[in-house]
Amino acid sequence: IRTIESLAKSYKAGTIIVCADGGSSYRKEIYPEYKANRKERYAEQTEQEAKEFEMFMAEFQDTLTLIKQKYPVFHFRGVEADDIAAYITLNFDFDDCWLVSSDKDWDLLINDKVSRFSTVTRKETTVHNWDEHYDFEIEDYITFKCLTGYKGDNVPVVPGVGPKRAVQLMEQYGSVFDIYDACPIDGKYKYIQALNENAEQLLTNVELMDLVTYSEEAIGKENTEVIHKTLEG
Repeated sequence: IRTIESLAKSYKAGTIIVCADGGSSYRKEIYPEYKANRKERYAEQTEQEAKEFEMFMAEFQDTLTLIKQKYPVFHFRGVEADDIAAYITLNFDFDDCWLVSSDKDWDLLINDKVSRFSTVTRKETTVHNWDEHYDFEIEDYITFKCLTGYKGDNVPVVPGVGPKRAVQLMEQYGSVFDIYDACPIDGKYKYIQALNENAEQLLTNVELMDLVTYSEEAIGKENTEVIHKTLEG
């Protein structure tokens, strides 16, 4: 709570909203392997590590309960915090909204009114300093992510396509949908062949990673009603 209050003071926050993670039923329906790699890591835990993790999660729940006494907390089973943040920024008109997260996925939400502060790097990402963080425009970030995937969430990468090649493909062909339409692309390079073989995965990755388009679907009608009732009540 002291951390929240300190950040709120730094950014002169009028409204404070806490978004907590509850997994993603939406993404697992689309791609059952989503975050399946984390289960493997948990399975490899020692008995002591498993006990410590259980204690941590219990303390995490207690922390959320305590925070709820002061601020609105949105925590829904089967809904990720990313989607909640996306839905709020898209559906509520805040003049100046700061997302406080170390998760770069949230940079998909950045616009003239929305910026992000990372508690890990202690750096801000805004429309004004975007070029200091990325080699492409804000609207191209979703294409970049669909091409490069994200191993942490077990979202498939296009084999051989790293950040530099992703930018090259974007510069040559355009958006993820333009790249998909261009496939099969002529070329003997292995990464081009891999791109042709994995073109359908690009569209799946859009559904998995596009917070702007799919946040409402990912949250569900019942939960979006809770958000509106809480923030508009």
